[in-house]
Amino acid sequence: MQKLIEKALLDGIELRQQSLETLTEPLLEATKILTASLRKGGKILLCGNGGSAADAQHFAGELVNRFEVDRPGLAAFALTNDASVITSIANDIEFDAVYSRQVEALGRNVDVLIAISTSGHSTNIIRAVKAAHLIGMPVIVLTGKDGGELKDCAGVMVNIQISHPSTPRIQEMHITCLHILCTLIDEEMFGKN
Repeated sequence: MQKLIEKALLDGIELRQQSLETLTEPLLEATKILTASLRKGGKILLCGNGGSAADAQHFAGELVNRFEVDRPGLAAFALTNDASVITSIANDIEFDAVYSRQVEALGRNVDVLIAISTSGHSTNIIRAVKAAHLIGMPVIVLTGKDGGELKDCAGVMVNIQISHPSTPRIQEMHITCLHILCTLIDEEMFGKN
């Protein structure tokens, strides 16, 4: 058991060290896109499945409430939140439309979509990205492994990719990246860090 713990921790440390070289530019570019939208009165819409849905909700909560310092709330909404909307769309249309339908209804070209998928192959996430592109919304994706189909979708402006085979390690880095974005947004908009 101790070996499993050590392996998980060492894998995480190694991945973080590798990420120093690959994540700085995408995180800075994502910050520019997000702060530009928020300054224009836009909102950040987020989607993901499973653990990525939890990450979407976590990030939205940090923006709407606060991160490390007091500041005004920022407009962010996880499309994972409304069970009635999701089950209605899944039942009446299909599950693959649960996010794209909400993007069509709630999104504007001043908003930003953040789509999170460890595999990059989730059809409902890909369809949400395509819907955002049709509206003219900038799209930021957080992917894993090889980025899957998601990294090549039209409209994707930034791919924050964690090139690792392990879903748990990818998810750990995704939440780290989202926390870094919170810090950068607070600094860029409020000079609070």
